[in-house]
Amino acid sequence: MFFFRTDGWPRMSSSSSSLASLPTSSSRLLLLPRQSRRAAPPTAGDRTRTRNFFFASPRPDPAPPSRSRPGPPMGISKVTGTAAAVLLLTSLALHHTRLRLLAIPSLATALVACAVTAASHTAVNVPWILGKSAATGRFPLWSFALFGPFLILARSYAMAKRFLRKKENVFDEIAQGLYLGGWPFLPAHLPPGGPSVVDCTCELPRSAFVDADEYLLVATWDTRAPAIAQIELAARWACEKRAQGKPVYVHCAFGHGRSACVMCAILVAAGIAEDWKRAEEIIRGKRKIKMNAQHRKTLEDWSKSRVVQKKDN
Repeated sequence: MFFFRTDGWPRMSSSSSSLASLPTSSSRLLLLPRQSRRAAPPTAGDRTRTRNFFFASPRPDPAPPSRSRPGPPMGISKVTGTAAAVLLLTSLALHHTRLRLLAIPSLATALVACAVTAASHTAVNVPWILGKSAATGRFPLWSFALFGPFLILARSYAMAKRFLRKKENVFDEIAQGLYLGGWPFLPAHLPPGGPSVVDCTCELPRSAFVDADEYLLVATWDTRAPAIAQIELAARWACEKRAQGKPVYVHCAFGHGRSACVMCAILVAAGIAEDWKRAEEIIRGKRKIKMNAQHRKTLEDWSKSRVVQKKDN
């Protein structure tokens, strides 16, 4: 770099607006030392900042706020547990009024609801507590004496909901000779051809027009999944009946959950679907179903058990 140094710069008047009046005779060329003209070496911090400025990857966009996934549908234990709490509070409220006698049936119904809540919980899951006979599909007298309010309410609810859902078919044909639907409490609710019936309910009785010799009970609580052994039994039984040329009707209360789970296994066992996931897709193409995570997990475990059995054989 070169700088001009001047000795005795004249004062510029306010009228002078150019450098023409500057004296040039006294100007000398000044060469600065080499080391003073060299910039200071960059530090490690400077190099880092420069590298980050040019080569740093663009800052990613902030992740959108996560949306909480909806929880599983309310199970039967939560429904009956809520009913039990309401009935207990009602009985306590009636006990302190003149209607004290009405507190007794309210308390009895609350105790029944508590028993059903405990028996239908996933950690317990004992549908046989209601006493439904595997041979006849009926309930003994002691069952009505202990669980009468629940059994009557279950039947009334199924009938009322069927009446309100007139647009939904009682049953639908999923594959040739395989039907899926709800509880048949009228003869018109049965598919044609006198089908063999797989009953997946534990709270609803077998209707009198259903042949007891063509009947298989897979007792299961509402919103719960059958046991792996029950699913395997139902799949083999349905395949045998289908091989005999008889149609098979698989039903629960409304044909959405328990029975759909069993139908998935039947489709796989019959060779109509390669796995239960494909079977679920086939069913959804024919009927609206509501299988939950427990149904799918049980079907996955059932599929693994079949693979193990094939390897052992």
